[in-house]
Amino acid sequence: MAAAAASSSPQRRYDVFLSFRGEDTHNNFTAHLDKELRTEGIDCFIDEEKLERGKTISSALVAAIENSMFSIIVLSENYASSRWCVEKLVKILECKPNFLQCGSLRCQKS
Repeated sequence: MAAAAASSSPQRRYDVFLSFRGEDTHNNFTAHLDKELRTEGIDCFIDEEKLERGKTISSALVAAIENSMFSIIVLSENYASSRWCVEKLVKILECKPNFLQCGSLRCQKS
């Protein structure tokens, strides 16, 4: 009976789901973070699709959030102005309400 219950629960597909605003961080910070995590053997989900205006997040994106052990949210200046980023954040918080706050990362000019 316990084996049947265990087999019906969803299987983890990713170690980490990366949530970010593509226009802000995809080609710099997030791309480097994804590369370094993969170098360490951490399986990441990174959304490469550009959502059309007015569309909601896809069921595939929801499944990736639900089937990831952890989520990393890359907060950028315009993250919250994106409806899709906010929708992903809400879904992440629904699935994983306990999270670790890491603080602020700031770049210093020398």
